[in-house]
Amino acid sequence: MAAALAARECGLNVLVVEKSSYVGGSTARSGGALWFPASPILAENGGDDTVDRAEAYLRSVVAGTAPAERSTAYLANVTATVQMLRRTTPMRFIWAKDYSDYHPETPGGTAAGRTCECRPLNSGILGEYRARLRPGLMEPKIPMPTTGADYRWMNLMARVPRKGIPIIAKRFGQGAGGLLLGRRYVAGGQALAAGLFAGALRAGIPIWTDAQLLRLAADGGRVSGAVIGHDGREVVVTARRGVVLAAGGFDHSMAMRRKFQSESLGEHLSLGAETNTGDAIRTAQDVGAAIELMDQAWWFPAVAPLPGKAPLVMLAERALPGSLIVDQNGSRFANEATDYMSFGQRLLGRERSGNPVESMWIVFDQQYRNSYVFAAELFPRMQIPQAWYRAAIAHRSNDLADLANKIGVPDAQFAATVARFNEMARRGNDADFHRGASAYDRYYGDPTITPNPNLRALDKGPFYAVKMVLSDLGTCGGVRADDRARVLREDGSVIEGLYAIGNTAANAFGTTYPGAGATIGQGLVYGYIAARHAAGT
Repeated sequence: MAAALAARECGLNVLVVEKSSYVGGSTARSGGALWFPASPILAENGGDDTVDRAEAYLRSVVAGTAPAERSTAYLANVTATVQMLRRTTPMRFIWAKDYSDYHPETPGGTAAGRTCECRPLNSGILGEYRARLRPGLMEPKIPMPTTGADYRWMNLMARVPRKGIPIIAKRFGQGAGGLLLGRRYVAGGQALAAGLFAGALRAGIPIWTDAQLLRLAADGGRVSGAVIGHDGREVVVTARRGVVLAAGGFDHSMAMRRKFQSESLGEHLSLGAETNTGDAIRTAQDVGAAIELMDQAWWFPAVAPLPGKAPLVMLAERALPGSLIVDQNGSRFANEATDYMSFGQRLLGRERSGNPVESMWIVFDQQYRNSYVFAAELFPRMQIPQAWYRAAIAHRSNDLADLANKIGVPDAQFAATVARFNEMARRGNDADFHRGASAYDRYYGDPTITPNPNLRALDKGPFYAVKMVLSDLGTCGGVRADDRARVLREDGSVIEGLYAIGNTAANAFGTTYPGAGATIGQGLVYGYIAARHAAGT
């Protein structure tokens, strides 16, 4: 929708084609973060980031896994994209200050962070079209529009009540009070998707839902339009200026995932929209497009799903003190608090080395359960649901050896792992995996625990173990595109009239995740770039 808004501003006629019945895609299911380095949002809130510093950071973390021109173009167009969104949508943005870059200790990185997000937005402005907004991944049971910045302190409500409780009261008041006034406030990805949708409606941009891309139309090597399946018939849509592919990745094409990524991936564990099945990538290949980085995804460890359900989100849980993660051998294998993409890459690296992580469990004690939100639905002191125990994704015991037997790991090795972890936690230094050494780790830690907010010994039962799986927020390998979002062939030549952005294109940042919101951020910015290029401006 960002590409459509930018194109309409340039005076072009625009059509948005959506495969599903909903508008918003995976963005509507996400946290809605936006990684906007050196943007006016940061500057207006006291940030001192510069393009040069951000470029140095991307150069260090991308490390040649994607063309440098892609990062350069991204940074050069962030400010213009923000300004366009402010002109064309009702969205207003905030800086999630202190939400650290994911690799803040590398050159150019910053612990202050570059992540922004949309303020809570009244989705009621969509009117009758609100029913077409894709539901969020974590639909709240009570009206409480929670931003990512809010989540950090709401998660610590039992530990830092002076910060957590006022935020809860504020957001509940906004949500409940809004309903009394006929307003339906949403936050995160829901606010971002609703804001884009509202902008498209205001601009008079038609959006076809339940419409599938069947194939691209080409004329003399140039893409001239697309054939769409809509209302039970094939419709040829002519595109004089260009076709922008922004249909997500291949999150739910298990054939593609097993071919390009791993045969060990579980069935449909992705948190991406269920309609993301790689259609646009395959269609682009049919007209000669190259693909790259197909082994990559925005990996995201999650709570194992109940039968017939989706995995449950885990974000701060891995970083909080009083917990550790073990594999089928009863051993730790990574810094639990590292960013989620790096965590997933660690798992797949183990697999490629012939030493796979066949199962993994997050282990914690009662103090942990009493202190923090878990899986976005269990508030402090709430009991773990009996359904989790019945499905064997959760176990409880007062004895570590008994817990080891319940989760099927060697009890001696498990006991040794916990003992060593406890010893390091008491010293505040994870000598094995350096948990808590990075500012990113500490962002989701517990500031009341010293000297390391990510480490605390598990001394007293009962103890718990909850099964984890490797999920993702979507794949991030796809069509090869250049710094103007144009699709490229294997020989590097341009397929005129065809653009690819978001997860349909190979990650502009290569094999890395620079910071929260880098996936949505590049979708928006490259949407702006593609539209401007197609318009000839």
